[in-house]
Amino acid sequence: MQNLTVLVLEDEPFQRLVTVTALEKVLPGPILQAADGEEAIAVLDACDAVDIVLCDLKMAGMDGLAFLRHASSSGKVGAVVLCSELDPLLRQATVAMIRCLGLTFLGDLGKPFKLDGFSLLVKRYREYCNSVPRLLSPAELPTLSDLQRGLDNGEFEAYYQPKVTLEGQLLAGAEVLARWTHPQWGVLSPAHFLPVMEEHNLVDRMFWQLFEQGLALQQRLATQGRMINLAFNLHAAQLACAELAERIAVLLKRFQVPAGSVMFEITEVGVVSAPASSLENLVRLRMLGCGLAMDDFGAGYSSLDRLSELPFSQIKLDRTFTRKMQSQPKCAAIISCTVALARALGVSLVIEGVETTEQQLRLIELGGTLAQGFLFARPMPEAHFIAFCSVQAGWDR
Repeated sequence: MQNLTVLVLEDEPFQRLVTVTALEKVLPGPILQAADGEEAIAVLDACDAVDIVLCDLKMAGMDGLAFLRHASSSGKVGAVVLCSELDPLLRQATVAMIRCLGLTFLGDLGKPFKLDGFSLLVKRYREYCNSVPRLLSPAELPTLSDLQRGLDNGEFEAYYQPKVTLEGQLLAGAEVLARWTHPQWGVLSPAHFLPVMEEHNLVDRMFWQLFEQGLALQQRLATQGRMINLAFNLHAAQLACAELAERIAVLLKRFQVPAGSVMFEITEVGVVSAPASSLENLVRLRMLGCGLAMDDFGAGYSSLDRLSELPFSQIKLDRTFTRKMQSQPKCAAIISCTVALARALGVSLVIEGVETTEQQLRLIELGGTLAQGFLFARPMPEAHFIAFCSVQAGWDR
């Protein structure tokens, strides 16, 4: 990655001098500075972009809050780090505002400025930038005909993200995710193609391709005496199909895969106002012996209501709670309560979005047992997943 450009927004002259001087000693890129929001806007206007803004909040003139609002519309800010003496609860609310503005929140250092803490955030920012796929320009976005050609040519590939135990990191299964191996643009994530697919009712067609790829992998592993549980994402629109459960049963029989080794993940939003046909399919999938997971639990508004009504066998707790639990005690309390809820209901709980060892250890303290996240593994193609399984599950021993 190229050298980073950092903007220090701090109204107190001595604190600003200390911060800028410390950064200049460790970062080779430009270190810009401003004493208030208006000056920071002028700095932004005069440059192409700023990778990281170190932002104080309370100051005379235009304050940090107003500046962040402007920064979100400028499109020139890569990420924000808070460096403020404001009350922690108000800083938490500001973090929520930053994310609502579409800005990347990197961390909260408080005051005084801590170089060691900032260095860790810079490392996180570099990792984040390296992990984000290159965004396509509007002229490059796939067209309907391009998507149809990709489906015809089998360019949509199943990627696998492992689920592991928090203690010992033992393999407990994997979620099947869609990737498009585009001949021109390389591997594309769903953000690049799913909206167009949803608009033109192509999600179902992609699902069956990925489902057969996953079952074929399970079949090959089973012939070697190896079994892996796989979870597939079902779109809300698919649940209304009268033949869904029957077609799944036929494919399970064709590939000789036991229903108990297959899980279907459905977002809470997808079943909030589900018609009777959708609810029938959920019941039929459970009657087959398949598992059902409520995905993104806690991200919507009717989780508990639907969880009490529908035959889910697993809850996947939304990654938001993992991300916030270190800074917001309420999130840790919600995780602990969800652990107890899953135990009381007799369903498994997978905690999503685990990215650091600190999060892993805290989740163990809170009673978590299963997790998914970049700390353990990123989504990977089939060959890499088999190699991962061989190491994690000891298949090569």
